[in-house]
Amino acid sequence: MSDRVERKRLLMMKILRESGAPLSSQKIQEQLTSRGMDISERTVRFHLQALDSLGLTGYKEKKGRYLTPQGLMELAKAHVYDRVGFLSAKIDDMTYKMTFDPVSAQGSVLVNLSLVEKVHRDAVSALVPPVFASGLAHGTLMGLIDEGEQVGDNVIPEGMVGLGTVCSITYNGALIQAGIPVTSVFGGLLEIHDRAPDRFTAVIRYDGTSLDPLEVYITSRMTTTGEAVKSGSGQVGASFREIPASARERAMDTDALFKQRGLGGYLKLGYPSQTLLDIPVAEGRVGMVVAGGLNAIAPLVEAGIPIHSKALSGLIDYSSLFSYEELPARMTNLV
Repeated sequence: MSDRVERKRLLMMKILRESGAPLSSQKIQEQLTSRGMDISERTVRFHLQALDSLGLTGYKEKKGRYLTPQGLMELAKAHVYDRVGFLSAKIDDMTYKMTFDPVSAQGSVLVNLSLVEKVHRDAVSALVPPVFASGLAHGTLMGLIDEGEQVGDNVIPEGMVGLGTVCSITYNGALIQAGIPVTSVFGGLLEIHDRAPDRFTAVIRYDGTSLDPLEVYITSRMTTTGEAVKSGSGQVGASFREIPASARERAMDTDALFKQRGLGGYLKLGYPSQTLLDIPVAEGRVGMVVAGGLNAIAPLVEAGIPIHSKALSGLIDYSSLFSYEELPARMTNLV
């Protein structure tokens, strides 16, 4: 397939993802034209039929084309090179946009979005809450976004539900609001032993990747979060951050307040200029290990359930979050 053809088909898939509902070939052609692509409806139908044969799109009688779960995953992997250097910039941008105030418990927080088909509701209810209960997720709150609803630029497709887990970058926002500069250094695989952080076994620096490291580790099935929850030993996603040594006490106060709000905090905090879990820290700095928000979803992937996750998906209001303990009941009530 030529790059030109691939770009056309990817744009069609993006249009379907953004719509959150089936679209006719005419509607897709109109959307393509509005984005500067001169293409006939006949050609659009040709490409859609090709996408159907690949299992990336499907057709509903009298409604039109829709993006399949396989199509969602393919779209997430496509054209990675277009996003080089994007992650570090997005972390800074989303941290700045977050408005949550831990004192008043009001404002917006940053979430990761994981799409799962509703037929897997029992597995979601069984596997996700224990991760929160074990303390290996980021906080104790989450969101549930039904089909047709939207988070950021993502509309939940028909037949699916969005699991919103609080992104650990939200914690950066809390530190910055407290006057503490924070640097996100890397995301990695954290080995848990006897229910305590032990060491990092693999790391990816944020300034050298186009994808969220924890998203990569989880989708590649390199985590054993389910085992860590059951036995207390395994590999989970975590990030390493640094703050000024002089801000350590204030960071501890901020952390306590943030955890009271159910939004998580650090797993482990180091001491000035000292290594933390064998990771060297610069002079005048303090290391910090923070659990990944996507850890809550990892057992589903480990169990072979198709999941499409997107880290740093968007901002949602804090008031729309609920305790993980309510998840089974809320999943049962989904139509």
